[in-house]
Amino acid sequence: MAVVEPFRLTVRDQALEADIQAGLSAVEESLLAGTKSDVPFLTEAAQHLVLAGGKRFRPLLTLLASRFGDPQAPGVVPAAVVVELTHLATLYHDDVMDEADVRRGVPSANANWDNSIAVLTGDFLFARASRILSDLGDDAVTIQADAFERLVTGQMQETVGPREGQDPIDHYLEVLAGKSGSLIAVACHFGAMLAGASEQVVSVLTQYGERIGIAFQLADDILDIASESRESGKTPGTDLREGVDTLPILHLRAMARESGSAGDRELLARIDGDLADDSLLDEVLVSLRGHAALDRARKDTVAHAERARETLAPLPEGPTKDALSLLCDAVVHRAG
Repeated sequence: MAVVEPFRLTVRDQALEADIQAGLSAVEESLLAGTKSDVPFLTEAAQHLVLAGGKRFRPLLTLLASRFGDPQAPGVVPAAVVVELTHLATLYHDDVMDEADVRRGVPSANANWDNSIAVLTGDFLFARASRILSDLGDDAVTIQADAFERLVTGQMQETVGPREGQDPIDHYLEVLAGKSGSLIAVACHFGAMLAGASEQVVSVLTQYGERIGIAFQLADDILDIASESRESGKTPGTDLREGVDTLPILHLRAMARESGSAGDRELLARIDGDLADDSLLDEVLVSLRGHAALDRARKDTVAHAERARETLAPLPEGPTKDALSLLCDAVVHRAG
């Protein structure tokens, strides 16, 4: 049974909804087939996160983008599988880097086994994604390679930190564009391109993908603080405990510099301290949930989602454009 539910598509057209659900079912079958190995243990490790479910946001966008061409084109579902396998592979590697214990509501691969198994499983998934990708043509291989370079660069930028004199929030948004936006942009690019959409439509949808990808990650940042459940598939406060400065914390730091508030400085001191104790982490989360920094981060999320919606303007009117526009609302709704 899936621990993390797929992202809910809000549409006003039943035929479109049925087609997308059929496409997602085909993607799910292909994900299971694409993670099987002749080595049983490798199959178990590779399917660990597949079976834990997931939002399947990237495949959803691939399928929607294909509606501006021929959604039955043979490369559409394989392309959706490629982007999801690539995403899954990065999660295995991320959990090793972050020393995470939980992913999608289940023990992370590194916690369930060890770091070596997690890294090698991620490599296996990259290999499987590359094999499927090789059947989609040279252009698809180049697009994926360029996006993967951006993804790795974004991860490196996050690790190294802002350049001297660079605004930390600008740096963070640049990181998100690489780490999250690039692959979500590819999901839209592939769907439109492989369905035979025009170059203009492909360009519009690629831009939309990157922008909604940033908004999607910003919403995750807010959920990590605001959610009292396990909506994100991670334990609330995970980023705080790992010392990751997401947008709400960056806003808090900026506000503390501007105001010199003793309360803000005290809250930052707790955030920068040891949050291994669950009760201390809970206290910090409660303080952040009532802080204006979280409201600023929410407003930024809304602004990025609106930028994504505005990108859709040149597309022809119809149920698919409506669905993409409603996704902007759904992303914002996740952030409360």
